[in-house]
Amino acid sequence: MGEGYVHGYTPEEGQRLHNQASALTDLLHFDTLYPVGHKVLEAGCGVGAQTVVLAKHSPGARFVAVDISEETLAQAKGLAETKGIGNVQFQLQDINTLSFEDDSFDHVFVCFVLEHMSDPVKTLLELKRVLKDGGTMTVIEGDHGSAYFHPDSKAARKAIECQILLQARSGGNANIGRSLYPLMVQAGFTDPYVTPRVIYADDSRPALVEGFTRNTFTAMVEGLRHKLADETLIDQKTFDQGIRDLHRTAEPGGTFCYTFFKGQAVK
Repeated sequence: MGEGYVHGYTPEEGQRLHNQASALTDLLHFDTLYPVGHKVLEAGCGVGAQTVVLAKHSPGARFVAVDISEETLAQAKGLAETKGIGNVQFQLQDINTLSFEDDSFDHVFVCFVLEHMSDPVKTLLELKRVLKDGGTMTVIEGDHGSAYFHPDSKAARKAIECQILLQARSGGNANIGRSLYPLMVQAGFTDPYVTPRVIYADDSRPALVEGFTRNTFTAMVEGLRHKLADETLIDQKTFDQGIRDLHRTAEPGGTFCYTFFKGQAVK
């Protein structure tokens, strides 16, 4: 992951990432396909939740998945082996200082990583360096400021704001999705094109309620509990109420909406 991964590296966080990938596969990856024989860099693969989806969708492509954490990289390797994925190589690397030569890859893919970077343009420039002329860059990020829900709750919104502020303190930007286009322009990519990918969950979509509202987004915010002891961002009573209210949006009659952004461009 990035320079200041605010969510931590607990087993619970690993499971949350897998829940997220499973819930969002169709929404985010239906148009992520790579040709046979092409070499793809996945920058910041984490526990491999996105890796196995990419590799399965493009079995003829060759993937190199890198991450800065030995622990999560080991989990990613294990997951790929369990899933029978054989077209991925895993390497321990910092995506801001890659060891690859210039023009090494046909495509670069980065998902939920730039939000943790203190200088996302610098990161994009380094990824651009290892991309061949004419190669594609794909970037996917969320935007916590896009979350809205029913029943509405001031406490829930304050709890989400804590996530945004804590990530900012660690050098990241939890609202980076809305900035993908200007970031890719600043990094000098050609013809950047960004599409919003809206996820909406209600009673008629029980898989999304469980997979995203409860086990991805609410679990992410609830995971901040251990970080709030030394913080003055919110009192414990308000935070606990906010978490209860977020869980309420996953109960009958509740709704939850969130927007991801997918940027695609050419070097």
